[in-house]
Amino acid sequence: MPPPLKNRSHAPAKVGQSRPPPRQPGRWMASRDAGERAAFFARREAATVLRRVLRGDASKRSGGSIKSLVFSPSVRNKRATFALVCQTLKYLPILKEVLASSGVFSSKWKKQEELVYVTAYDILFGQEIAVSGSVEEYIMLHKDTFRTALQKICVKRKVSNVEDLLSEKTTVKPKPRFVRVNTLKTTTGSVIEVLSKMHKVDKDDMVPDMLVLPPGTDMHKHPLVTDGKVFLQGKASCMVAAALSPKPGWKVIDACAAPGNKTVHLAALMNGEGSIIACELNKERAKTLQHTVRRSGANNIETVIGDFLNIDTNDPSYAEVRAILLDPSCSGSGISTERLDHLLPSYSIDDQDDAGSSARIRKLSAFQRKALSHALSFPSVERLVYSTCSIHQAENEDVVSSVLPLASSLGFELATPFPQWMRRGLPVFDGAQHLLRTDPEDDLEGFFIALFVRKAAAADALEPSEDGGALGRKRKRACTTRSGGLRAFSSLRLSRMDVLCSIWGI
Repeated sequence: MPPPLKNRSHAPAKVGQSRPPPRQPGRWMASRDAGERAAFFARREAATVLRRVLRGDASKRSGGSIKSLVFSPSVRNKRATFALVCQTLKYLPILKEVLASSGVFSSKWKKQEELVYVTAYDILFGQEIAVSGSVEEYIMLHKDTFRTALQKICVKRKVSNVEDLLSEKTTVKPKPRFVRVNTLKTTTGSVIEVLSKMHKVDKDDMVPDMLVLPPGTDMHKHPLVTDGKVFLQGKASCMVAAALSPKPGWKVIDACAAPGNKTVHLAALMNGEGSIIACELNKERAKTLQHTVRRSGANNIETVIGDFLNIDTNDPSYAEVRAILLDPSCSGSGISTERLDHLLPSYSIDDQDDAGSSARIRKLSAFQRKALSHALSFPSVERLVYSTCSIHQAENEDVVSSVLPLASSLGFELATPFPQWMRRGLPVFDGAQHLLRTDPEDDLEGFFIALFVRKAAAADALEPSEDGGALGRKRKRACTTRSGGLRAFSSLRLSRMDVLCSIWGI
């Protein structure tokens, strides 16, 4: 049998094994057991998340990944909820078969179907005892019937325990835990000092202010995270904002901003100076974006609930926009493992192999081309990053290739972000070597990054200084205040500038 969930008081028993009689259920308000009350509420939070996950999976219109739904601000008991959702999805085929074959799962429970699944998992395979609630009482009342049905299924399938019934759809390779230091609130050195007391901590050699912790490190409730001093953000995700590397004082657009991790990373790279317009069409996702912005402490971000495509590029209020980060809706195929897509009922390895040419991908790529063309049309933009968390050529190289004639006519060319990074774009057109891909083989998610730079801006950035040195006018401008005075950089800031200059290829 699978191991019990953490903090559970009872280990699961083998099929047919007798258990001590459960304690008599009482009303939860009368219970003195705080653990049981927490479990009661965690089941309901898990059921709410499970309902959104299953409905999104059935309609092929995801309302968010399992992780993003669980770790949204509305969920209080995140750890217990996450465990319950994942385990319930893992056991869902078995639970459905048990409930159907028992003959006691009537239509009146359909409205609470997800809560029935969560509670059935928790009682049959988890802690077995529960504070009273109508669903808990129903499962406890028929528990023996369900166990008998489960035993018959095992006999029919010729297996000795429930674990043999589980379908292992994929093996998840543990990845390092990457965290980004929010330099708007603290310094990398102070975070290292705190974390190194409990973990082995390394500094990433490419992305500024990124730390690497051992796989499996749980940071969700750490004060550094809850206070917004550290963000749990993958390295590949952080490479996106770092590739754009907007200068302090610039006006920037994050075109599809939620959940906001890249947005607040941009604010940190800009030292909180200038302004960022963060666009998000979905109202619920916009709430998550606003929560992320508040947690970061950034005060130069304006959140706009609306469609980036509806912005008039000739509007004078957008005339000074100099950088755009475009991370549009995509298939998410590069983060399917991190999103735990293999737990979804619709997942199959064969489907993943065919997904790159599906109708959904064609529809997404059409939208992506439209959004990228729109972003390129802003008159003062000097740098533009197009990124996806997809592995499909149709959403990546094909989209970039399709807009290259327009980009060239507007004075843009492809630049090479992180020149030292070895994994580049698929060689399907001349210039694809400038593109960047990341891959699970690199212990990262599957991301794609294309950096467009306007030629005049690129030439200006590389223009020699009066003393013949390598610093150009653009880089020197980044080291001055808006009034023209020289900014005093710490050694940390200087090292960040060196890394950013390596990103630009200077």
